[in-house]
Amino acid sequence: MIDTFTEGLITPSETASHLQIPQSTLRSWLQGKAAGAPLVHRVEPVRRGQPSVPFVAVAEAYVLRSLRELGLRMSEIREAAAAVRDAFDTPYGLVLRRIATDGVDIFVEHGLGDLRRARDGQAPLREVVADYLRYLSWNADDEFPVSLQLRQYPQAVPVVIDPRFGHGLPVIEANRVPVKAVTDLWEAGESIEDIAYEYDMEPDQVDALCQAVVRLAAFP
Repeated sequence: MIDTFTEGLITPSETASHLQIPQSTLRSWLQGKAAGAPLVHRVEPVRRGQPSVPFVAVAEAYVLRSLRELGLRMSEIREAAAAVRDAFDTPYGLVLRRIATDGVDIFVEHGLGDLRRARDGQAPLREVVADYLRYLSWNADDEFPVSLQLRQYPQAVPVVIDPRFGHGLPVIEANRVPVKAVTDLWEAGESIEDIAYEYDMEPDQVDALCQAVVRLAAFP
């Protein structure tokens, strides 16, 4: 099984694409620091162009992207990240299991404050942060995430990045089939019904997934 801390799972460009983050932003996060550690960790690739972003860093980048979408400035994000890491005594504090409970309070305290609102001006920051964090999954006996659901895909057919399956490619949560395997058949002219039968899916799930991929390709 791949080590989620020390083994590269995907490349920086793949990370930026899967998380819908500008590559320039991701590069700055890979180079930036908080509490003496990189904002987003990376490892040395086996060879040039090979994966250098471990899964734990994919999760870190997702959390940072979520905070950035709330309207936090980078200085506020670094402050919040440093506070979480110091409080949890680990450079991977951004994705520790406790981030979904105690960590939300720390973000609120060191980010925008209890009474500040999210960018939409409606939901309290605490609720919005908790909603973002629900896309990370932890095993009952593990402090660090084991998979990340990608929000750009429909809820009818959840898609995840899971280091245990697909070599870092987005896979369908229910059957662990790579999204690309499904869309390749569709693009080759296979019917929705045949693809659904092949992968034990409902036809409307296959259709929703393929239409989502088309939309994502149109808006890089």
